[in-house]
Amino acid sequence: MDAAPLPLPFRSMTLQGRTNAFNGLEIDGEAIPAEEVELRALFPSRMAQWREDGLSLIWLRVPLAKSFAIPAAVEQGFVFHHSQADYVMLTCALEPRAFIPPYATHFVGAGGVVLDSRQRLLVVNERFRGNRSEPFWKLPGGLLDPGEHLEAGVRREVLEETGIETRFDRLVVAWHNHRYQFGKSGFYMVCRLTPLTFDIRKDDFEIDDCCWMPLEEYLASPHVASFNRVIVEAAVANPTLAETVLPFYPDPDRHEFFFPPAPWPLAPETVP
Repeated sequence: MDAAPLPLPFRSMTLQGRTNAFNGLEIDGEAIPAEEVELRALFPSRMAQWREDGLSLIWLRVPLAKSFAIPAAVEQGFVFHHSQADYVMLTCALEPRAFIPPYATHFVGAGGVVLDSRQRLLVVNERFRGNRSEPFWKLPGGLLDPGEHLEAGVRREVLEETGIETRFDRLVVAWHNHRYQFGKSGFYMVCRLTPLTFDIRKDDFEIDDCCWMPLEEYLASPHVASFNRVIVEAAVANPTLAETVLPFYPDPDRHEFFFPPAPWPLAPETVP
């Protein structure tokens, strides 16, 4: 039996959202009724109204506290788009050609080539290295946090793993890997860093050993992956790309650029 219709004042306050530039409607968790029975009573009329309004796509963000809304939404044709620790995003295409952009397709990581004035390289031997009993020397690094710049992220990772403070110099290598984890691709950026401190204080949970290793010893070691060896050789041999500020993109919190070393002309009037 169908649920009784809700009073008009209630209906006017719930499952409301904001339209976006792509003829879609975005509904936040605050607009979901507090009780499942209320949601189920409201959903059919809202769906009919959205179709009548000619909307193409509905985005429904369901917070963890209102997870009861998920089955009700699925019954109306919603499907999962992505999730985080505290919410699930669902979508419902109201027309066949509605475009639903995929969620994040990549992880982004960064590693540091930290070389001191004595040509010693900062290297780590991770605790969790599969079935290897022998050392496997790598560059310190890891995944960037959401919204974190490459320059800040690589310095943070080096500091967390080794206790060494560094200054960012330049981008050395970019690696695009289509078999990273969870079916997603990965970008790994290797950067040249200058050490500002030298006393190692390793992360005992992640790192089994950490040291300043002579560069030539590292390049000749049998306990170093060929890829890491090539990265270090490239970092030492080439100037590569430096962090660059562009005057026509004035928000440094949003944009981060890496260009070959100057001189090269800046023509802000030619850039939209």
